[in-house]
Amino acid sequence: MRGENPIFVHPGQPASGRAVSGIRRVYFMRLAARSGILLACVLTALFAPGQYRILKGWNFFEKPSAFHLLWLIWVADMFFQLVPVKNRLPLGSQKLFRLRFRPNMEAITHQYHALRRHIVETTKAACKVMLIWIALTAALVFLRWKGILSDIALFLVSAAFNVCDLICVLIWCPFRLILKNRCCTTCRIFNWDHLMMFTPMLAVRGFYSWSLLAMALAVFLVWEVCVMRYPERFWEKSNEALRCANCTDKLCTQYCRKLRA
Repeated sequence: MRGENPIFVHPGQPASGRAVSGIRRVYFMRLAARSGILLACVLTALFAPGQYRILKGWNFFEKPSAFHLLWLIWVADMFFQLVPVKNRLPLGSQKLFRLRFRPNMEAITHQYHALRRHIVETTKAACKVMLIWIALTAALVFLRWKGILSDIALFLVSAAFNVCDLICVLIWCPFRLILKNRCCTTCRIFNWDHLMMFTPMLAVRGFYSWSLLAMALAVFLVWEVCVMRYPERFWEKSNEALRCANCTDKLCTQYCRKLRA
């Protein structure tokens, strides 16, 4: 019977009755991989700290190492936030592109003021997050300036934030308390992740950190320009793709408990 198949459980039934989505499964694998990378970085700091000389100046262009591979992974992640991808990336990250936009013309035409109010309110909330992050970054830079933290320590903080990023997506996100967003798909700051991840390395003077920060800043600026230029893509009432009823990612922890229109 159809009702006995867990894939076809009624939307009102609990989460245990639904299959895990493909993207959510991939994200759990990515979380495991990032955790493994963090552990490897910590062990390298303890037993082979000389490997971290790549962080200094132009040492990036010396002999290849595992840190070059990690750099490539991070750069690739950011690159795919700058180009439209149809199905393989979550909508929360790709909603700035026309390719993933499903317009509700009635809302766009007749609810302009509501759309504007939504963008203003979510941008104010995003600014609060940014101020908190600037304060945290300033504290880390100050500790580096005082010699309490090293370049290696700042790199490890970034690697830890790399793990926390997916914990926010898959388990619990403290920024929801400020942003008041329903889920990652509607998140105002989804593509801020790499900028927030790499800002601890702001005080690390070398091509490794400079290049990552530059590309993260580019991703951030493209995102913000699109929010201002195409606000209708970031509001679930004007973009049908953002509605729970149309969700294909099913990344959030609530999607199995309640399907909202």
